[in-house]
Amino acid sequence: FSVAGRLAKGAKFGGLLRHAITRSIILVVLGILIRSLWTKQTNFTFEDTLSQIGLGYTFVFLLSFCRQRTQIIALLFILVGYWLAFALYPLPGPAFDYTGTAVSPTWEGNFTGFAAHWNKNTHLAWAFDRWFMNLFPREAYYYAHEGGYCTLNFIPTMGTMILGLLAGNILRADIPPMKRVNRFIIIGVSLFIVGGILHFTGINPIVKRIFTPAFVIFSGGICFLFLAFFYRVIDIGKHQKWAFFLVVVGMNSIFAFCMSDALSGWMSNMLYVHLGQNFDQVFGDAYSTLIKGGLVLLLEWGILHWMYKNKVFIKI
Repeated sequence: FSVAGRLAKGAKFGGLLRHAITRSIILVVLGILIRSLWTKQTNFTFEDTLSQIGLGYTFVFLLSFCRQRTQIIALLFILVGYWLAFALYPLPGPAFDYTGTAVSPTWEGNFTGFAAHWNKNTHLAWAFDRWFMNLFPREAYYYAHEGGYCTLNFIPTMGTMILGLLAGNILRADIPPMKRVNRFIIIGVSLFIVGGILHFTGINPIVKRIFTPAFVIFSGGICFLFLAFFYRVIDIGKHQKWAFFLVVVGMNSIFAFCMSDALSGWMSNMLYVHLGQNFDQVFGDAYSTLIKGGLVLLLEWGILHWMYKNKVFIKI
């Protein structure tokens, strides 16, 4: 939609490409800055959501000018190729050094059998980061991300972005609206089932933190089903007012993401200061996170609502 809109206004490919490259760089830099907020030096890390999108954005932008068949081939090449790269990487042997990997061979979260190729911080993407991340100035040697996230996640993330391209193709196709809904449902259910089969057969586990191909497929199915629901209710059914809360967030999505990472902790502390140390215990400890998180969400939404009302939309 973005590319089509700009072309309709007379934009040329060269200008669009420069804009895409600039946007990619800005997204990567934003991701680094967000992860450097509470550090003593620049934290060169690329697993942040914005950095991940930025690393793959220009490639997917170029694909938007290709035929749908080419887009599907690129999707399959990325997912199968990334799966094969992990599958061929050797499993850790008896002498494997687990120092700094935030995991042990007896950790209950480890997969067994063939699926062990995707175990936390013992796989191809982890090995790449152990080399790549230490090329940048750091306070200490980089062993692994404690949460298991990796730079190379941006490769399968491009698969998710290509699924977005395919969804856009359907939305822009000259077909009846309900036919679009049916296609979304068929694709969503199919991807959901295929992702589940890959996981439960051990061919490829669903792991969000390393964006396994199975996760791309499985989560893509869920997204297509949500898209079918929202398109049917909002675009076709014209039931739009109830979605206003979501619209306010969506109109400044990148700012919302940055604000959440940069201000959520500070807002939580301010709530304790001004409402008391036990304000979140009103329904007991079991609901404390919900109370605190809900209030922080409302505060952040209030800022976004002010921006929406005053037509302040931050774009890259």
